[in-house]
Amino acid sequence: MEEVKKVTNNDIAIEVKDLHIGYKNIQAYSIKKSLLKLKKAHVEEFQAVKGVSFEVPTGEILGIIGKNGSGKSTMLKALAGIFCPDQGSIDLKGHTVSLLAIGVGFQKEVTGRENILLSGMLLGFSEEQIREKMPEIIEFADLGKFIDMPVKTYSSGMYSKLAFSITAILETDIMLIDEVLSVGDAKFKKKSNARMKELISNKNRTVVIVSHSENTLQELCDRVMWMHDGEIKRIGEPTEVLEEYSEFMK
Repeated sequence: MEEVKKVTNNDIAIEVKDLHIGYKNIQAYSIKKSLLKLKKAHVEEFQAVKGVSFEVPTGEILGIIGKNGSGKSTMLKALAGIFCPDQGSIDLKGHTVSLLAIGVGFQKEVTGRENILLSGMLLGFSEEQIREKMPEIIEFADLGKFIDMPVKTYSSGMYSKLAFSITAILETDIMLIDEVLSVGDAKFKKKSNARMKELISNKNRTVVIVSHSENTLQELCDRVMWMHDGEIKRIGEPTEVLEEYSEFMK
């Protein structure tokens, strides 16, 4: 494992120290078998993130790459506050943070309009701030009458459009993006790509992008972090890290 050097920048937006996150995997037993054999279900623990430390300066765009199961998305969800560390710490220095990931965060029984309000409050915005931005979010999402229908009636494309629109309009200090840089139909993809580039080009906004696309990370990122089996294998200049990663994956 390569030693990770601290970023020599006094204005740090994200500081991760010795982060460990594990999952408990309970082997399936039928109730009948469990009673007859008087056995407890066997619990195995999988370490998704193993002692990871790194810093991200304010305004940096950090890409995270790695094969499936390397700990990328677990890391991103930990930064978003969805997963709690078993050990170590995450310090966001008081910055507001949003996670753009399909399938995360909506209450499916309530309407799209109500989900805008709920999502905004979870991001730390006041009800007044959200209601002020709501017309812009609704216009950007372009869901028509479906904005007042339960989210459980949405197609995956509609769900994605609403999720993207909330994150794109309710701007936070730190943006976490999991594999989603454009969503929806061709017209919306063009609009969302333009908006995303506008958001991440803001020098005061810190962005962490998880992606399998080497081209995307090469084009957008200031640094790339390569994760492998829950650890940081390398972090540094995009071209060098991505070339080494590409060779490793052959």
